[in-house]
Amino acid sequence: MPIDPEAAFRPVRIAVLTVSDTRTHADDRSGDTLVGLLTDAGHELADRAIVPDDPDLIVGKLHAWIDDETVDCVITTGGTGVTGRDVTPEALERVADKMIPGFGELFRFLSYAKIGTSTIQSRATACVARGTYVFALPGSTGAVRDGWDGILAHQLDSRHKPCNFVELMPRLTER
Repeated sequence: MPIDPEAAFRPVRIAVLTVSDTRTHADDRSGDTLVGLLTDAGHELADRAIVPDDPDLIVGKLHAWIDDETVDCVITTGGTGVTGRDVTPEALERVADKMIPGFGELFRFLSYAKIGTSTIQSRATACVARGTYVFALPGSTGAVRDGWDGILAHQLDSRHKPCNFVELMPRLTER
């Protein structure tokens, strides 16, 4: 993807939310992977948390970060499958002002090249909520890498051309 060498890099302040009934900070490999990828890219970790697969708890944490001026973006990992406890996409819909359907579509397109038709089980999604980007990735480390390397590393880089999510941040709440 083209990077404009004349443009300045603007670090994004990103909060990482792991959605899981079983993971702890000691064994949250997907969260660790995501934190490593975003900090290695020059972004700032604004906060990090783990919540169970409970829609009210997920929504509560998202609202807290969306209303926090030190958070530009939230990336979740986990809870995007099709089982009864997978409720992250529904939680995102509850906080969303605008959905970003192309994010999930592109994620599944990229994932298909690696895992074939199994990608259909992913409900990766994204939205804008009160001026904050929220991206929901599946809970595996491979999915986190695919989502970051294939989409977010580019769209959260202010130097990416022809356009990127960062340049739109000041305009997300305009009416």
